[in-house]
Amino acid sequence: MRIAMWSGPRNLSTAMMYAFAARSDFSVVDEPFYAAYLDKTGLSHPMRAEILASQNTDPTIVSAQILGSISGEKPHFYQKHMTQHMVKGIDRSWMGSVKNVFLIRHPARVIASYGAKRENPTLEDIGFSQQAELFDQVQAAGGDPVVIDSHDIRDDPEAMLHKLCVAVDLDFDPAMLSWPKGGHKDDGAWATHWYGAVHQSTGFAGPEGPLPEVPRHLREVERFAITHFERLKEFKI
Repeated sequence: MRIAMWSGPRNLSTAMMYAFAARSDFSVVDEPFYAAYLDKTGLSHPMRAEILASQNTDPTIVSAQILGSISGEKPHFYQKHMTQHMVKGIDRSWMGSVKNVFLIRHPARVIASYGAKRENPTLEDIGFSQQAELFDQVQAAGGDPVVIDSHDIRDDPEAMLHKLCVAVDLDFDPAMLSWPKGGHKDDGAWATHWYGAVHQSTGFAGPEGPLPEVPRHLREVERFAITHFERLKEFKI
């Protein structure tokens, strides 16, 4: 089984990768299209040079890699993907060969978390419109996409991971609930900038508190993002 987990940034995505990496039957990959995305867009992201040096920038080669042999000869492969990486010119046909899961989070929480690392995110930066577009694409192709809310996972990790495993026809493994502190060998080159909190963790953080207040100058970004969030929320498990 190959699971493609689609989210924007700051969306529990690294913790979810660690959860699957804790299983003995899964190999994982961290944002394999990141370098291709930076190469095509020319965007200036933290650690841009290191990212470009660490991954292949040809999306055709990346697609072949994620559909090719699974490292460690594991039976299953978990792929952490960022929705905003799938820009024009990056072929998406490979998505028909994987189980697509969409990890959602309220835009106010994403904007607050992202803004602490990189100021003034745009709608394109946080991936909500791209997530909805990819979801529609999978549905239109006859796929059966799964949607899971990061808020629900933090409320009850064991129950939600059980639900997710059922939804993708996979046996639940309690090993998914914890991992060693300090990161993972398959972390992307950008981990030192973005993964500080999860590197200090040994499992999922507890329930989230009230929604943070979005700065006035980012409320328009939230307003557009929330329409996509609410639509996908209707499909969540």
